[in-house]
Amino acid sequence: MSNTAMQEQDYEKDVKVDFSIWKRLLSYVFRYKKTAIALMLCNVGIAVIDILYPLMSQYAIDNFVEKGTTAGIGWFIALYIAFIALQALGVYSFIVKAGKLEMSVSYDMRREAFQKLQELSFSFYDRTAVGYLMARMISDVGSLSEMMAWSFVDLLWASTYVIGVVIAMFAMNWKLALLIMIVIPPLAVISVFFQKKILKYQRRVRKTNSRITGAFNEGIMGAMTTKTLVREDANYSEFKQLSSEMKRDSIRSALLSALFMPIVMFLGSIGTAIALHRGGIDVMGGIITFGTLSAFISYATNFFEPIQQLAGILAEMQSAQASAERVVSLIDTPCEIVDSPEVVAKYGDSFNPKRENWEPIKGDVDFEHVSFAYKEGEKVLKDFNLHVKAGETIALVGETGAGKSTIVNLVCRFYEPTEGRVLIDGRDYRERSQLWLQSSLGYVLQTPHLFSGTIADNIRYGRKDATDEEVRAAARMVHAEEFILRQDKGYDTEVGEGGVRLSTGEKQLISFARVILADPRIFVLDEATSSIDTETEQLIQDAITTVLDNRTSFIVAHRLSTIRNADRILVIRGGEITEQGTHSELIAKHGYYYDLYTTQFREEASDAILSE
Repeated sequence: MSNTAMQEQDYEKDVKVDFSIWKRLLSYVFRYKKTAIALMLCNVGIAVIDILYPLMSQYAIDNFVEKGTTAGIGWFIALYIAFIALQALGVYSFIVKAGKLEMSVSYDMRREAFQKLQELSFSFYDRTAVGYLMARMISDVGSLSEMMAWSFVDLLWASTYVIGVVIAMFAMNWKLALLIMIVIPPLAVISVFFQKKILKYQRRVRKTNSRITGAFNEGIMGAMTTKTLVREDANYSEFKQLSSEMKRDSIRSALLSALFMPIVMFLGSIGTAIALHRGGIDVMGGIITFGTLSAFISYATNFFEPIQQLAGILAEMQSAQASAERVVSLIDTPCEIVDSPEVVAKYGDSFNPKRENWEPIKGDVDFEHVSFAYKEGEKVLKDFNLHVKAGETIALVGETGAGKSTIVNLVCRFYEPTEGRVLIDGRDYRERSQLWLQSSLGYVLQTPHLFSGTIADNIRYGRKDATDEEVRAAARMVHAEEFILRQDKGYDTEVGEGGVRLSTGEKQLISFARVILADPRIFVLDEATSSIDTETEQLIQDAITTVLDNRTSFIVAHRLSTIRNADRILVIRGGEITEQGTHSELIAKHGYYYDLYTTQFREEASDAILSE
């Protein structure tokens, strides 16, 4: 089961309307108080005019039709036209302002959610599926902003209309009004029954929709794996099953909705029939006038539509409760790594840095009795100690899961120690802002990531104000310019989404150039040469020799040939340093590193002979 599917399971159970969540979401609406208030006034005004129309008809029948006179009809026509004009203006204003409010709320929610995604700790992305986030940002936010701008306003119109009609009917004839009200209890029971059933299938549709979003994402991102494993037919079958589930549940929901409307109309007709029957008797007995009967029939005919609308909106709120919780939980997700208020006051945060207060980084790094464990996991590091001098190159080797990447992630403050301290230039890095440290970091990943745009744009990503010559100088320093100039448009060549138009080695060289342009004091290479060809590896090896000079560097190495020139090589096993020294010193010890190196050397030599 995918991460997206597992994360959706929590919302499959019956969710009741939690008004605190909706109050939180409505705060986005009231950021635009003038628009929201104008929208409410428009709807109240429209509802009041809708209530007045039957009363106008009552007056016309009683005073013009029954009396057979047109005296005073001029002002009546003028008033009626004025009501029509006001209602038309109100509807126009409602549509314009509701659309504006929907876009504004959607913008604010997406902006805050995206800002939160920039602030969240690295660990959040370790456990959260991309499909899950995409569904929240696009589908859920869109439906919620639409609901808050339109449905909640419709709720105000329906409530105003129902209350106004009840008052008007009781004011005209309370006995006849009570007879019409008889239909409301069965209507309420039927509404609850149908809305629960509809909600059940809507929830399934929403859950399947998120799984489909995740399937699309995985299908696109894993296209190469699909091709090489010949998974096209299997993937299609799995996707077909998902889409079939969504189709089946959508049809069931639509059928129930189609049944619900005629039942409401039938009950409404019963109410109208009661009003017509009893009202006709009262007219014949002279208890009420023809105009009053006409108004009652109008009210009885239109009374049940807003009631049904109220039930639908409440059901929609219940249906959207899970979406609301997901969006609010994303926006309110606490960051696991935060700067203290004192640090923020002095150094600023990620969006408002106070660079004038930043101390320059030399590059001394110390681990003092550091222990670390991922959540709900065993300790990866136990009482780990390490002193790295500024400008020193440290290589980390060891088997998978030994703790190599954890060490560099702690250096970068992507995670923080559960025990002990990490010092930068002799100070606990928690006494400085995250941005202070990470703005002086250069991190090259095993799988390089490029952004849509040109090669120059991607190199300049590390420093937006860099000149064209500085971009070219960075590319030359890592031996990337040769392949760049072979492209059709040179530095202006589009790399495609994720850099799909370039080879892995070319993307890696651009990543190196990007980091070099930023001129970091601390450099991290996390198996940066493990997935490239030998020729490109040699280029990167030459680049490493050049760019690491006088910078504190951590190299997580798979190919041991790339770390022979490191100042110190640390063998990490079980979260502890079991061997350390230069390449020559460790070879001379004939320990774990010696066995690892000689085995890998023989394998590479055999591969070279076979390839020849």
